[in-house]
Amino acid sequence: MADSAIDPRWPKLLSLSVHEFRTPMTVVAGYIRMLLKDRAGPVTDQQRRLLEEAEKSCARLSALLAEVSELSNLEAGTVAFNRQPMDLKQLLSAAVEQLPDLPDRRVTVTLETADGTASVNADPQRLQAALAGVMAALRREIVTSDRLFVRQHPARLDGRPVHEILIGDEPTIEALEKSKQDGLPIFDEWRGGSGLSLAIARRIIGGHGGRIWSAPEGHKSGARIVLPAG
Repeated sequence: MADSAIDPRWPKLLSLSVHEFRTPMTVVAGYIRMLLKDRAGPVTDQQRRLLEEAEKSCARLSALLAEVSELSNLEAGTVAFNRQPMDLKQLLSAAVEQLPDLPDRRVTVTLETADGTASVNADPQRLQAALAGVMAALRREIVTSDRLFVRQHPARLDGRPVHEILIGDEPTIEALEKSKQDGLPIFDEWRGGSGLSLAIARRIIGGHGGRIWSAPEGHKSGARIVLPAG
């Protein structure tokens, strides 16, 4: 289930980019905070609103740089996974609960799990964040439904026991259940609106010995994830 080797220059470029962008961004954010605290004299209400919006943009850039740094470490193989026996159902439930509200509409996320235990050997914090990242992206992309389903059940892959997680609206879940893993398209981790969360999620899932695929053609907002049973 492992991915092929990567170009070693790639993580170095990411790490250098983080360093070069973070320094000027920190300076800009510092000056904005000083202005908001009237260190350079009082500001009008309109100026304060503009500065507050600029501060929010700096915060978003800071979060993106943190993702670039995380991606760089994952690509370099320097991330230590603190693995321990975990209940996948609990991780999925916690991932659903941590999803923030959408700003423009409501999409209900329904978690469906199989009977019995679902043990995995996982870094709970990282795997939960990866699962939540995939759910958040797919929920945002749904346009024809107001419900996203997350369905977990045991399966086998290459003769080994795995846990399979299907994510999508109802038609997409049905299409995923009828399809075979080797017939599914490669998961598109480079798509707008999600920052680098999907690229990070794919590597964390891979770091746990798992894989992720996109939904069949004609079903954009869906994914199939498999994780080795612990």
